[in-house]
Amino acid sequence: MGPRPTPRPTSTLFEIVTTDLAKALAFYRALGLDVPDGAEDQPHVDLPLPGGNRLALDTEATIASFTPDFAPPTGEGRLALAFGYDTPADVDAAHAALTSAGAPSEREPFDAFWGQRYATVRDPDGNHVDLFAALPQT
Repeated sequence: MGPRPTPRPTSTLFEIVTTDLAKALAFYRALGLDVPDGAEDQPHVDLPLPGGNRLALDTEATIASFTPDFAPPTGEGRLALAFGYDTPADVDAAHAALTSAGAPSEREPFDAFWGQRYATVRDPDGNHVDLFAALPQT
């Protein structure tokens, strides 16, 4: 018998180590994710994502609690997330809602050459969050 095949992942979890959990959760709540009441008081939060995936947020203190030599990363843009919407108008509305709530806009909504309405905002930790929807076929 040959070597056993490498097991395939059965689920996906995206994790953000955040400097301010309350701000991060407020951002993802404004994005439309289901953030439970009181989650801001927890050291770790799992949020369901569309498609059966999950987004986890951990405080830097949580990571340091089991990683003795942990040093928080510096700088922005350590991760990019992308969230799909049903219509181009939804992208515009999500971008407007997030920026009105204080999220910096990295890229205003535009019609991309690859056939999507696209925009980018930054979450409180500087991560890029892309918003996209397919453009109508002409």
